[in-house]
Amino acid sequence: MFFGDSKTGAAMGHALSRALVLAVLATVVVVPTTSQETAAWGDEPPRPVLATTTIVADLVRQVGGDRVVVDCLMGPGVDPHSYRATPRDADRLAAARLVVASGLHLEGKLASLLARLARRVPTVAVADALPRERLLPVADGLFDPHVWFDARLWSEGVPAVVAALVKLDPAGRAAYEARGAEYTRRLEALDGRLRERLASIPRQRRVLVTAHDAFRYFGRAYDVEVVGVQGTSTESEAGLADINRLVDLLVDRGIPAVFVETSVSDRNVAALREGARARGREVALGGRLYSDSLGGPGSGAETLESVLEANVETMVAALAGGR
Repeated sequence: MFFGDSKTGAAMGHALSRALVLAVLATVVVVPTTSQETAAWGDEPPRPVLATTTIVADLVRQVGGDRVVVDCLMGPGVDPHSYRATPRDADRLAAARLVVASGLHLEGKLASLLARLARRVPTVAVADALPRERLLPVADGLFDPHVWFDARLWSEGVPAVVAALVKLDPAGRAAYEARGAEYTRRLEALDGRLRERLASIPRQRRVLVTAHDAFRYFGRAYDVEVVGVQGTSTESEAGLADINRLVDLLVDRGIPAVFVETSVSDRNVAALREGARARGREVALGGRLYSDSLGGPGSGAETLESVLEANVETMVAALAGGR
């Protein structure tokens, strides 16, 4: 099963209220498909696919090429942890021939809606297809959903997308398999470049302090110590004790910079800097990292590959020098 029930979602602080689910689903009109429509559909690409997040949308585009048209539920800069469905979203979901989600409860407030939708529309969750032994546990049998920050691990989700597109469009099998293999090779090559670039930061300074704990896979893959003010979900709350603990870390270890995220409020990071300043330590704002969303058009971070490279360059610029 791709999406947890409301009980499990509540454990993550991600449950979607029953009233919202019913209100959204009430807008969905299911129109029977005639054999004539099916035949026409099978002959004429591109196919409409709906992705939940910009990162998943990028994956589908990389594999699907010009045989698919990808619509994205959440735009650039949107936090998927707290995203709430609208009636228009239900229309878009119902009209899709395939829905591709990230999974592992990333889209927490959409979990119930996606589970219900999967009874009518083919739905796949990329991260749910990854080997469980490669995932980082959070609590109560749940896992950290931010798997795309390990480029090699994210590449292991490519076959699930290839299989879903082939099922949707059997005539495109060769194209999807070829594009999937090429994208996997690019991600593996990128993985090597990221390791080499991050190695330029002295180990004692290779500490990434951010607003929420979205970079655990990144830290594991690329030997970076990662500390987030909030947990793996932005729905969790950071208390004064959390702020003070991280201020101690910044001051005691002389960490030169902290980072904000494009899809998360920077108030907790600002509190860290103020706390360190009050103790006589000036901590720089290292820059803004892309976390749960890609950048918008013209940002230079419209794909996962460009996001990972941009993030690493931001880290290197802030952490590699002396202070």
